[in-house]
Amino acid sequence: MPQSLVKNYVHIIFSTKHREDFIDESIEKELFAYIAILCKDFESTALQIGGTDNHIHILCLLSRKIALMKLVQEIKAHSSKWIKTKGRKYEDFFWQEGYGAFSVSEKNIFPTINYIKNQRKQHQQQSFKDELLEILEKHRIKYDEKYLWD
Repeated sequence: MPQSLVKNYVHIIFSTKHREDFIDESIEKELFAYIAILCKDFESTALQIGGTDNHIHILCLLSRKIALMKLVQEIKAHSSKWIKTKGRKYEDFFWQEGYGAFSVSEKNIFPTINYIKNQRKQHQQQSFKDELLEILEKHRIKYDEKYLWD
């Protein structure tokens, strides 16, 4: 085949270091907009970005030109530097080292967008820990819980 044809929707999740509450509602829209620009810069269009005080979700169409690991690394590095410029409150901001990434089928794009849009509401009823464990189970990902939270 003379050309590469790729369409991979990916739901990416990662948290702040030690799940510290840094992403308050006063900064989240600007942060999410900045991350959307980063995704676009790496030709991985963000369809929805959302989260709560201690973690974010990104649904994007992953470019055929970048590895998922590289995209997450770039998003974390650039957004971490950016948020630290937003005031003394954010000087000690860091993302956790790891991340979760899950493929999303075409038919599940809109439910995933809605899920990400409603993160603040979702987390009035469910902790991030319980949410992540539920997602890992749903995708049948084997894990050792002691390595999820350190």
